[in-house]
Amino acid sequence: MVRVLTTRVDELIRCDRRMKIGEIALKLEIPKSTVHEIIHDTLGYQKVSARWVPKMLTEDHKLQRVEISQRLLQRCQRDNGDKDTTHIGVGPGGDFQANNNLFDNLITGDETWVHLNTPEKKRDPMTWKHPSSPVTKKFKVQRSAAKVMATVFWDAKGVTLLDILPQGQCINAARYCSTLDCLKEAIRRKRPGLLRRGVVLQHDNATPHSANLTQQWLQRYGWEILPHPAHSPDLAPSDFHLFGPLKRHLGGMAFETEDDLISELRNWFDNLDVDFFRVGINSLLSRWQKCIDLHGNYVEK
Repeated sequence: MVRVLTTRVDELIRCDRRMKIGEIALKLEIPKSTVHEIIHDTLGYQKVSARWVPKMLTEDHKLQRVEISQRLLQRCQRDNGDKDTTHIGVGPGGDFQANNNLFDNLITGDETWVHLNTPEKKRDPMTWKHPSSPVTKKFKVQRSAAKVMATVFWDAKGVTLLDILPQGQCINAARYCSTLDCLKEAIRRKRPGLLRRGVVLQHDNATPHSANLTQQWLQRYGWEILPHPAHSPDLAPSDFHLFGPLKRHLGGMAFETEDDLISELRNWFDNLDVDFFRVGINSLLSRWQKCIDLHGNYVEK
């Protein structure tokens, strides 16, 4: 009898993964506790929410992601073969580590909106509560409409440029080229020798980044563009490593003026340890490998 019930429960779940315990109990005319025991203890099911992904990737997208990841990993291996003191491999804790020509010259960057008032995420204000403690309350707060767009360029040593878009302006090719002018000057001051060795720029395929005017600027100064597959924030260090911690830091903060917000941004970036940036850049190696192993599907962690 138990085996028959287990089979019936399994069949119902396979037909409708969203079916509730109460619905199964009603359909089979058995107690909810029995259904719960079969589902969790016998069948080993767990109910989870679907994970959001940036885009439903086509087979062509996946193929492009795999091909680019393979090319970049092979390049790192060639670069390391030219230097006796370098190594690509798995370090303590399972992290990929590398010191090579590509990462020595790599600058990565992207844009993000930051609000003058950013509410805390639901889990951020969680506190320990004793059974006799009063219930804590939290008022719902909306993100402010006032916001600024921050463009951040950084490498394995830290932030090279934080550029704030003035209110009323939009990011287009001309504005992006102006930002690249500022980046070139910042590199000259903060990273001596990099302009001579040759900058490798990693950015996504947004229209201002891929426009003809931007491509002409990059060719004029001999900057190399690191190949980046479309719809791939999981392979962009700013998206998977930098902006998340930044938004969590700003959660619950409210600023009176844009200058106050910009000052907080600069302070946060300045106080980050250099290891934070090194880990973010080096994570590209493990993410490229995981992208290959996953046949082009999104890398979650």
